[in-house]
Amino acid sequence: MAEKERDSGRGEGSGLDMLRDELTDFLGAQVEHLVDKAGEKLGDVTDQLLDTAENGGSLLGIGGRILKGDSPLKAFVGEKAKGLKDNVMDKVKNVFGGGRGGKSGSTKVMNIIEVLDVGVPIRVAYNYWTQYEEFSDFTKGVRSVSRNDETASDWKVKVGPSTRGWKATVQEQVPDDRIVWSSEGAKGTTHGCVSFHELTPDLTRIVLVVEYYPSGFFEKTGNLWRVQGRRLRLDFKNFQRYVTFADEDVEGWRGEIRDGEVVRSHEEALEEEEAAGEDEEQEEYDEEAPEEEEEEEEYDEEGPEDEYAEEEEEEDDEDER
Repeated sequence: MAEKERDSGRGEGSGLDMLRDELTDFLGAQVEHLVDKAGEKLGDVTDQLLDTAENGGSLLGIGGRILKGDSPLKAFVGEKAKGLKDNVMDKVKNVFGGGRGGKSGSTKVMNIIEVLDVGVPIRVAYNYWTQYEEFSDFTKGVRSVSRNDETASDWKVKVGPSTRGWKATVQEQVPDDRIVWSSEGAKGTTHGCVSFHELTPDLTRIVLVVEYYPSGFFEKTGNLWRVQGRRLRLDFKNFQRYVTFADEDVEGWRGEIRDGEVVRSHEEALEEEEAAGEDEEQEEYDEEAPEEEEEEEEYDEEGPEDEYAEEEEEEDDEDER
């Protein structure tokens, strides 16, 4: 019985020895493989070995997986995959300005500036722009827009394969002149201005300037390729096409906003515009009135001469008789 226990102990010991020898051979082979591939980058290999000794690098991780029951191949592939993931995340953090401990100020801003000329009067172009709820009908990037009040609205925008939510706030709005806004969402913020410039009575230039601060993965990845800029440019042209071929004029929001507060409502603006139109008509009438009076005066001045001429003609007729 004692001999069997000693044999069993020797068997277990020999099994552990075999596992240790196999692990040692495997680790040695991996080190040799790293050294062979490194070649001239021997310094980098030394850093990796030091990291293994001090922090328990990938080689110790492979050994730990083998001791837990994984095959050497599975342990090697799993540990290398983990290292690759960490390497990719480190590079992404370096590109995008750090992880949770990074500063938000390191996020790269994307500047978008677009200019388009639309063949409609400035009032028509401005009114169509204020119809946010209709943007989803002709753009590809806007899914839906719901207006909460005169200054706030909720936007659903397509970013890559995902849909993001934004809450937009109008900071300044002057009819037929400009609209300044800011928006915040879980995956980024924007600050923009659109201005309207009359080139001719039937031609309007629209200038769009946007600062975009992405914060989500898709947003930052797309920012590297300027995807958002191309999408905005395309939808801006879609607006140009939509307004140019529109059959009817729309009644846009004609109120005025300063510093995020409504200083003149839509109804007040319409009343003022109507009153201004009446004043212009009165001025035109007043300008035309003096001309009519001058014509009457000229007629009055010519009247007596005509009567005197008629009297002379009558006297001549009597003399002839």
